[in-house]
Amino acid sequence: MRTKGNILIIDDEYDLRRLLIRLLELENYHVLGAADGRSGMKMLAEEDIDVVLCDVMLGDVNGLDLIPKIKTAKPLVETIMITAFGTIEDGVRAIKEGAFDYITKGDEDNQIIPVIERALHKVQMATKIDRLESQLREKFGFDNLLGKSRRLQDAIAIARKVAETDTPVLLMGETGTGKEIFAQAIHYASARKHKPFVAVNCSAFASNLLESEMFGYKAGAFTGADKNKKGLFEEADDGTLFLDEIGEMNIDLQAKLLRALETNTFIKAGDTKATEVDVRIIAATNRTLENEIRDGNFREDLYYRIGVMKIEIPALRERREDIPVLAQHFVQHYANKLNRSIETIESDFINRLKAYHFPGNIRELRNIIERSVILNNGKTLQADSLPQEVTLNTKSPALDPANATATLSELEKQHIQRVLETCGGNKTRAAEILGIGAATLYRKIESYGLK
Repeated sequence: MRTKGNILIIDDEYDLRRLLIRLLELENYHVLGAADGRSGMKMLAEEDIDVVLCDVMLGDVNGLDLIPKIKTAKPLVETIMITAFGTIEDGVRAIKEGAFDYITKGDEDNQIIPVIERALHKVQMATKIDRLESQLREKFGFDNLLGKSRRLQDAIAIARKVAETDTPVLLMGETGTGKEIFAQAIHYASARKHKPFVAVNCSAFASNLLESEMFGYKAGAFTGADKNKKGLFEEADDGTLFLDEIGEMNIDLQAKLLRALETNTFIKAGDTKATEVDVRIIAATNRTLENEIRDGNFREDLYYRIGVMKIEIPALRERREDIPVLAQHFVQHYANKLNRSIETIESDFINRLKAYHFPGNIRELRNIIERSVILNNGKTLQADSLPQEVTLNTKSPALDPANATATLSELEKQHIQRVLETCGGNKTRAAEILGIGAATLYRKIESYGLK
């Protein structure tokens, strides 16, 4: 039968120690005993302990002095103090030092089991939370930013440093470069990692709806507001708020955001008093905000407030040496997800990817790999499973000698036009192939004067 948990008893009274060990063993606990503080700390270091039951008056040390040492050595372990001469002062000190409870000997017979059960429940919950947080840090940590290219590693180095602070960060880069992954990595490497990471795409809401999402409202603030709504600032309190595509935010809402960032307070719609929050801001944009400021679309004071630390995320075409490792990662992911057996990747498959210019960046690469895994036959991923826009890359404007002096904008325009033609003008499908949002595609079509 599995034991309930592991208990360490530190008490210099042999008879009482043996009695407690026997009592707890009958309750199906695994129990260890130590006669003094030194041997108790040694056992704590060597064994998997959940709860420590410790006497206050030990032969070699005051048991109260062990509480912070136990917390330092094993932060999730709970300590219960027992004493024959209980005082209010000792009880208060024990709790302040971090003890779970303080029990007077003679009363422990009817108290010890319930107290240990409560302490063990707290340990088990804390262990579960710590395990989940560890999984989140592993999933969203900097180690998941795959690639060894200099541009990427420089960006990661800056992000690691700024993660240690509460400084606002502005992530800049094209759509699909992985700005949200960077934001998550910064959050989970920061002191706020145990608090919420909340993300909002500013381009996904109309300006009035975005304000409600960000700041919330009180019941009755407007028609349809039948109950109080918490905004994302409140949801992210003590944590991180990621404002993706901040360049799309209405300039009137920018003013309210600036005030919230400067004062750490805001007033929700329908309220008369300010709500106070402590939020770290990470913003991202695929626009050149300096140009938006010049055109009157973005506030200069807000730009300087959110851009204390700016990090440029490189486009995939600027880090082509990372394409093989990214492709391998996505192949393994989708082979497992789609229950496909793929053991090797044809060299021509990788070479064609490296020759492609990826206007949709990593997001487009991921979509291409998923499609290729679905269409591939056999255990070797073949180049003929690649979509047409990749297999025809030898004819693409990026590789045409006649276009050797073309700008990136000109190449992008030509490629978008070619993809639209391939899709028969289906803009939704073209956006999927390019790995960009439909709104972004429509904006580029209008900007380039395409049909």
